[in-house]
Amino acid sequence: MPKIVGVIGGGRMGSGIAQVFATAGAVVCLVEQDRAAAAAARDRVAMGLLRAGEKGKLTESPDAVLERLTLVDDVSGLPVDADLVVEAVPEDAALKVRVLAAAERSVGEATVLATNTSSLSIAGLADGLERPERFVGMHFFNPVPASALVEIVVGPRTAGSAREAARAWVAGLGKTEVVVRDSPGFATSRLGVLLGLEAMRMLQEGVADAAAIDRAMELGYRHPMGPLRSTDLVGLDVRLAIAEHLHRELGERFEPPRLLRDKVARGELGRKTGQGFFTWEAS
Repeated sequence: MPKIVGVIGGGRMGSGIAQVFATAGAVVCLVEQDRAAAAAARDRVAMGLLRAGEKGKLTESPDAVLERLTLVDDVSGLPVDADLVVEAVPEDAALKVRVLAAAERSVGEATVLATNTSSLSIAGLADGLERPERFVGMHFFNPVPASALVEIVVGPRTAGSAREAARAWVAGLGKTEVVVRDSPGFATSRLGVLLGLEAMRMLQEGVADAAAIDRAMELGYRHPMGPLRSTDLVGLDVRLAIAEHLHRELGERFEPPRLLRDKVARGELGRKTGQGFFTWEAS
């Protein structure tokens, strides 16, 4: 496992990534500029650790794990000797390029930089880096502590040593990796988004209600979660952004349905707002 890990972005994904590395024994530095967002991120990690402890999934107390987490308000505060830095900011290519370049300037030459992007080009994000061979995609899934999968995305300039380090770290977290070549949507988003968009079209056309569409995939195809509930967990705004990117890159089959656009415009973003394709209680 890496001894020192940086995580940039304290949202659900970033805080989940911070939690799993801290649980595995790493010292974690979490970057979140906004003070309120930083407090919320720490609370998410603390609550996640408490729940893990209650389920008997920790080998030490939640407080002991939490002591390995520090928060800083700027990328320049990342430890110079970090083994790994994972970027987990919103799916905005320009933002990610700026954040990754700033992170590279703040850490040592041996640090592996990783992006948690679910669809953006690894090659494109690497264009702003001085050491693209130390850059790799590490696509975690929500919720990070419970998910068994990490998609490792290898760009055209990613060195074999960076790829193998990422594979070893995923194994050290007790998760399973799939290694894919850099391409629009990689493997998981490309398939998952396509299924989700078709489910939305079916709902829009009145083929069945949301619960029935999801139940059909859960029971008929043994999916652990239906495509509409999964979209609620990911966030309808996130899914729309990914679909728009894949639509530009891969064509009409990824065109977002009107239903998705309308829900995002109304602020119905899924679990995080309490309403998406389903109604959610505050957590």
